[in-house]
Amino acid sequence: MQSVSLSKIIEKMCLNNLTPDIDTDSIRVTQTDINRPALQLTGFYEHFPNDRVQVIGFVEYTYLEQLDIEKRKEVYKEILLAKIPCLIFCRDLKPGEELLEMANEYGVPILNTSNTTSAFMAEIIRWLNVELAPCISIHGVLVDVYGEGVLIMGESGIGKSEAALELIKRGHRLVSDDVVEIRKVSDVSLVGTAPDITRHFIELRGIGIVDVKTLFGVQSVKETGNIDMVIKLEEWNREKEYDRLGLEEQYIEFLGNKVVCNSIPIRPGRNLAVIVESAAVNHRQKKMGYNAALELYNRVQANLGSKKDN
Repeated sequence: MQSVSLSKIIEKMCLNNLTPDIDTDSIRVTQTDINRPALQLTGFYEHFPNDRVQVIGFVEYTYLEQLDIEKRKEVYKEILLAKIPCLIFCRDLKPGEELLEMANEYGVPILNTSNTTSAFMAEIIRWLNVELAPCISIHGVLVDVYGEGVLIMGESGIGKSEAALELIKRGHRLVSDDVVEIRKVSDVSLVGTAPDITRHFIELRGIGIVDVKTLFGVQSVKETGNIDMVIKLEEWNREKEYDRLGLEEQYIEFLGNKVVCNSIPIRPGRNLAVIVESAAVNHRQKKMGYNAALELYNRVQANLGSKKDN
């Protein structure tokens, strides 16, 4: 099961740790959903999702402040004994000293943020959906071309990295070379990233390792990118019949999600960067409702129909 440390959540969400003595590295979060323990504060603990991050908003805070000190301590004790990963106060709300003392005793971190409750929950859920998404690693190169995430695949040495380098020189952005980590963030969306150790590097045979970020600047790289289409590079085969119209889409599947896939035959002299750019723009046009192959087919059919009438 995918998990993320609470320390990483604190860093990414810019949270204030009000209980710094508690080790947050050892606390792992495995759920993408967040819980506001409104009913639990009143004593209803059936179906309590205690493995989720718990968030206290203005409504919950106001309710707690209206309780007398002894009752409030009882409520806090029940929440903390439920083995929750942490308790986060939004809107820069400050918990009382009694909660901080009990939290240190039971080993539950208390955090807070100046963000509004709704905005914070939306942001942390979005981030956790990516961080905890099912993940696989594949061999390929991921490049952002005109806003379309293009995953270039093919056998080792066929020219994937060289094509990516030419695209970078033409103003497009590298996400990952050689190994791409693919995460399924929804039933329709796949996100690709680079492993930390190889991020921003490209391997070019005969030259070695190239640092794209240093060589071409920060505008030439991207941390993550959607995978909108796949281009498979393959050696030219005279015996194989290649699609010349593109009326029917071909697909490849990752983690149960289908992605449009184009097979490109490689021959000496073909400009791969221009082909990838054209494929990306053509795919974007199709998403916007215009299909060049279908337009040509309709024109041919109309022309044949007019000839028959004559």
